[in-house]
Amino acid sequence: MPMLSPFEPAPTPAERPSRFPTPFDRKAVHPLAERAAAALMEQLASPYALAWRLDDPGNGKMFGVLVVAAPDGTLGYLRGFSGMIDAQWEIEGWAPPTYDRAARDVVWIPGETEMLAYAAQRSDLLASMPQDSTSAEAGRITAAMRTLDDTRTARSRMLMAQIQECYHFANARGEVRALREIFAPAEPPAGAGDCAAPKLLAAAYRLGFTPLALAEFWWGAPSATGDKRAGVFYAACRGKCLPILTHMLEGLPADPPPLFGAAAIPAHEPAAVYEDEHLLVVSKPSGLLTVPGRSASLQDCAVSRLRARYPDATGPLVVHRLDMDTSGLLLVAKELEVAKALQRLFSLREIDKHYVALLDGHVTGEHGHITLPLRPDIDDRPRNIHDPVHGKPAHTEWQVLSREMVQGQPRTRVRFTPHTGRSHQLRVHAAHPEGLDAPIVGDRLYGRTPPDDDARLLLHAERLAFRHPVTGAPVVVEQPAPF
Repeated sequence: MPMLSPFEPAPTPAERPSRFPTPFDRKAVHPLAERAAAALMEQLASPYALAWRLDDPGNGKMFGVLVVAAPDGTLGYLRGFSGMIDAQWEIEGWAPPTYDRAARDVVWIPGETEMLAYAAQRSDLLASMPQDSTSAEAGRITAAMRTLDDTRTARSRMLMAQIQECYHFANARGEVRALREIFAPAEPPAGAGDCAAPKLLAAAYRLGFTPLALAEFWWGAPSATGDKRAGVFYAACRGKCLPILTHMLEGLPADPPPLFGAAAIPAHEPAAVYEDEHLLVVSKPSGLLTVPGRSASLQDCAVSRLRARYPDATGPLVVHRLDMDTSGLLLVAKELEVAKALQRLFSLREIDKHYVALLDGHVTGEHGHITLPLRPDIDDRPRNIHDPVHGKPAHTEWQVLSREMVQGQPRTRVRFTPHTGRSHQLRVHAAHPEGLDAPIVGDRLYGRTPPDDDARLLLHAERLAFRHPVTGAPVVVEQPAPF
């Protein structure tokens, strides 16, 4: 199978991208990249890929296509996959790995033997453990295992660094940088350089092709974390790929990654819904950050605006957060002691919160609870993922309010009552196959399709109820969803 697949029929000049669309925005997939992806999906659904057993649990994979122009002007595309398929790094007709194979083998082959030897030593020590765990011999073996584990971990890190030295990446100017140089002074995350996108760009430069557009999609069984579905386009991960692709796209006319949270929000927002001398409840619009972002251009937020309005206020002002994309009621303390009291009420779960959401799909049942543990996706922040081993407990109660059809598609309006406050908890619990299996409409991170430019996340914090920390009086604030 040749690596370059020409388009048939050939695209017209008007169909050719004038700039390389950013790979970090799901809705920036160019029509030619969609066309190439559709052809690859058809191939993956054919007998060609049966041996890979992609539909088996745990075997789903991220694939990619790169639209390129050959030196003779031919427009076509390259194929790539993330990591390995069927324990293979290299498959004919696909973009190969970005490492120097000979240099990697010098490190990996003896290194793998060394790691297997460590595992065998540990197994022998464990087999020799006496039944009496309190005996001196058990203590000696436990100490030996701990020393062996520490030695193996240190050696593994050294081998990883040596393997990472085998990865090098060129850009459109022909400038080559090593993987560890790109991430310095930080350590590269595990798997950096093995995603489909850097493989495809590296193959294009090596073959003398001009990259024009990229698309990555999932195929096969859902990901182990449940956040990837077959046939859905996804943005390149920021943790592993943003530094690499930023370098590799230099020299191309490329669009920058999107900066969410920098949209212009009217100056009167967030508007007060309830206020007394100790606290207030404001209505945060969708698109406004609760607290400042890391970028210098993401300093406009609810906290900075409230600080300007209440210069004499003490403490952190906001005592909980709403996602940037979520609208609704936000509780604000004017005094430090009031803030501490409200935070205590949150920790004791004595503040009642309700959200309303419109979900993309039909929800089975009328009421229930979701308890999927969650953790941040360290490779693709700010996304969060389900992790039954390392995730923190997360509990959401849900109630169906109504069902409707929108342009022939089922929609379900639900009320969410979160009993924990994990980041993106409602969004992940709605979208996950083991949750409601129906993402919130307009969810740019977890939705089945990216929202239109003027669309918002249809999630709204509609109710806050608590006992006033100063007066002791019950406070109930409600604001219906604007959708």
